[in-house]
Amino acid sequence: MLQEHAKIVQFISLANEVNGRKKMQKMVYILKKMNFPFAEKYELHMYGPYSEELTLRVEELCEMGFLAERFEDKGSYKQYCYQVTDEGSKFLATAEAPKEQLPKCIERLNEKSSRFLELVSTLLFFDQLDKEDQIAKVRIVKNKLNFTDQEMDQAFAFIEEMQVSSVS
Repeated sequence: MLQEHAKIVQFISLANEVNGRKKMQKMVYILKKMNFPFAEKYELHMYGPYSEELTLRVEELCEMGFLAERFEDKGSYKQYCYQVTDEGSKFLATAEAPKEQLPKCIERLNEKSSRFLELVSTLLFFDQLDKEDQIAKVRIVKNKLNFTDQEMDQAFAFIEEMQVSSVS
């Protein structure tokens, strides 16, 4: 019944900590696009792909005491950080064993900035289009972020790297 909740606890446990709600949203979306079994539905939102289901699951997991949410005031913005609690570690026993590649993929994602993950996830949101059309769409929906050609190239290279490492 709580299998999808257990996957989120497992994800945060494998990450050790996730800094930022936006980052968490993008990481789970990218993992889902790499065929890891996350069930959350996503739609395009102000900061790229967003899942209300994921937000609700995380809130429920915090209320159940499986996740700890820490608030950090960064001056110009506020950030929520998530870690698995001792109770959450016990709850992890209900989760299926993760795919062998999942820990390494999570580590790679967690190293990246929220801005970069926003670019990658938005490109993936339009992955049914060819590369030039993906770039054009991102430049329209993310015009205020002024992504450079170099950032686009880095994002496509990262997507390719993630695709390879998610199946190997």
